[in-house]
Amino acid sequence: MTRILDVAIVGDYDERSLPQAATGEALRHAADRLGVGVQVRWVATEPLESDLSEVKAADVLWCAPGSPYRSLLGALAALRFGRENGIPTLGTCGGCQHIVIEYARNVLGFEDAHHAEYDPYASTLFVSELACSLAGRTMPVALTPGSRAATLYGALSAEEEYYCNFGIDPAHQRTLHDGGLRVTGVDGDGEARVLELPDHPFYLATLYVPQTRSTPAAPHPLVTGLLSAAL
Repeated sequence: MTRILDVAIVGDYDERSLPQAATGEALRHAADRLGVGVQVRWVATEPLESDLSEVKAADVLWCAPGSPYRSLLGALAALRFGRENGIPTLGTCGGCQHIVIEYARNVLGFEDAHHAEYDPYASTLFVSELACSLAGRTMPVALTPGSRAATLYGALSAEEEYYCNFGIDPAHQRTLHDGGLRVTGVDGDGEARVLELPDHPFYLATLYVPQTRSTPAAPHPLVTGLLSAAL
């Protein structure tokens, strides 16, 4: 019997969003390559504030693009559960930004760590507005040798597409890296584009949207790696 992986996509679904539509497709491409089935469930953020049953039932978590979410706290609760319980987790675009906020608050002790998309005047912004929007741009990413990302790509660089206007605040990039959420991919200016927890089965964040570059013939290696970790 073919194994079926249950994937909970954390985010508020919008059928008009190209990256969101591509998320489910990328999962199916990777599942077909691995010879497994995949059950994809979108999990709205507001109920997650008080009920994580949808997350606890999942084999895989993907925190999707589409922020600001209806509930920042709901998204953070889901990510914390995935991090603390070893659930293979991927965060892309807005999902990446929320992985950063969750880690800063609950691991590094910055209880007031915030995201400028929710509150641009917050005192401790770990995610701030980019000086130049990356939306619609495809740019190179340099990967750290030996990192999970580099291993999955089988290369030390990649070309990836972005849909974001916010990113990791440079003032806190070293804090995150030294605190265990390793920066393993950077742009030409050395700004964080990939982060990962080395000791987790799979906990990886990309500011770009790998799902938009996945095809049936060439599933994206990060998505394939995500499902492989669950197997």
